[in-house]
Amino acid sequence: MKKTAFIFVAVMMLVASCSKTEKPFNYRGLPLSMTTAQFVDSMQARGFAIDSAASDSGRTVVFASTAQKYRVLLAFQDEKIAAVQENYAFSTNDSTRQLWQEIRDGLEKELDAWPNCPILKDDHKVAKFDASDGIISVILENTYKPTLSVRYDPKK
Repeated sequence: MKKTAFIFVAVMMLVASCSKTEKPFNYRGLPLSMTTAQFVDSMQARGFAIDSAASDSGRTVVFASTAQKYRVLLAFQDEKIAAVQENYAFSTNDSTRQLWQEIRDGLEKELDAWPNCPILKDDHKVAKFDASDGIISVILENTYKPTLSVRYDPKK
């Protein structure tokens, strides 16, 4: 009887672990496993335009949108996405501090994980989240011009 119960529990644990599906590492719903061309098309479909003056045709593409308060930098190599970074620019330090906290809290809730925060000063904060297939970094730098970056780095 004990052996049967043990086998039953083992099978149930196996089924539970196999049925658990992890979401692929993504940037705002776009899987980072897609090709660079697919990502560019998806961003353009969302209303972003390529800023050709800021882009390097061989390694980076910069997207801008009048509807969003951030720019998106896509770094790639051989049609494979290397990193995606949102860059925010504000006029006051308070705006970036508040947005940093909101983004950090949102990722904490979405990923159900605590971030590693190697730097937590008033004007310089970093929070790194270890997601399933990559690292998400939320970086606040309030030096001369307040900046906030959210970087998505797929694991290799």
